[in-house]
Amino acid sequence: MWDLPAGTRYLNPVSGRKEFIDPSIARSAVLIGDSQSAGAQGVKGSDTWVEMGLASRGYKVCFMGAGGTGFVAATSIAANYPDAVESGKMVLPYGNPALVVVQGGGNDAAQGKNDALILANAARLLRDLKTSYPTSKFLFIGTLARGNQADGRRTQVDALLAGFAQRNGIEFISAGDWLTRYGVTHKMADGVHLTASGHKDLSHVLAGKLKALNLAGPRAG
Repeated sequence: MWDLPAGTRYLNPVSGRKEFIDPSIARSAVLIGDSQSAGAQGVKGSDTWVEMGLASRGYKVCFMGAGGTGFVAATSIAANYPDAVESGKMVLPYGNPALVVVQGGGNDAAQGKNDALILANAARLLRDLKTSYPTSKFLFIGTLARGNQADGRRTQVDALLAGFAQRNGIEFISAGDWLTRYGVTHKMADGVHLTASGHKDLSHVLAGKLKALNLAGPRAG
């Protein structure tokens, strides 16, 4: 279920959506994602590879997502990414964050969503977010997987999102073979989610990828 932040709601005249005031917006990474970012199997969101990787690069992470969701995938209590934004169920922070991050695709792969619909919804989401955040930097993080041999559809969705990001001129970090490339397949709490140790290992990988892209928050040392 979406956790709506407390505080003043401001009607953004550009987006036409209500957004909330966050005094630390200029040093924040607004993160939209699934359970890889939200946490699962006893791992808190702040201890996931995505949130820890961003925090280690100096960003204050503002997580806006929900487990089980994606560009198309939804649950009985949480809409998919673009529907959540456009309906107002996901209340975004007002202003221009240092970085806007979209992570996901795993639930779309698991639910058999087709490429055309994933791409269409990714385009909707990007358009919505750029309306709210016209001067922010954008980053998409792909679908955590084992690679083509063991985890074909998840890796395919990762590659699909990579192409989308390239066509739209935004940064992309592929995770489509990270489980095998970085040797964490033995650090899985289930078939999809990492243990706390696995999250820690991949947070360092993500931090290195962010550094290579020169993406660092205002608090970076």
